[in-house]
Amino acid sequence: MGKSSELEQQSYFLIREDFLPEAMKKTLDAKALIERGKVDSVADAVQLVGLSRSAFYKYRDAVFPFNAMVKERIITLFFHLEDRSGTLSQMLAIVAQSGCNVLTINQTIPLQGKANVTLSLNTAGMKDDINALIKCLKQLEFVEKIEVLGTGA
Repeated sequence: MGKSSELEQQSYFLIREDFLPEAMKKTLDAKALIERGKVDSVADAVQLVGLSRSAFYKYRDAVFPFNAMVKERIITLFFHLEDRSGTLSQMLAIVAQSGCNVLTINQTIPLQGKANVTLSLNTAGMKDDINALIKCLKQLEFVEKIEVLGTGA
């Protein structure tokens, strides 16, 4: 399975801290030390919390404090589309119905009946989660592929 397929299928869960494995808790502690500038390096942070560097690198991009995830409000989606009249307006209507705000749109000149569109969206006002929006957009008959290019604050 390719990286873009994995990203499209990811789901996120909110888990109480007392259910997290110790290595994940220590990873969060090490990340906090690094972010606050309390240590000079990852090596110092993991030594201070009693965690191996390999465990830190394994979990660092997978575990976040809840308040950090709430701030993740921007997502960039890449679409490969059939070039048909009205496709962009249909996509944007679905995005608007979901509660997202479009920040940027970049569309290539259609070649051989195909076009690429990149949308950056503010998801702060979403009614459902991003997985529901992607599923809805994939159902459009002119959408050939959707990739999640990135998320950010």
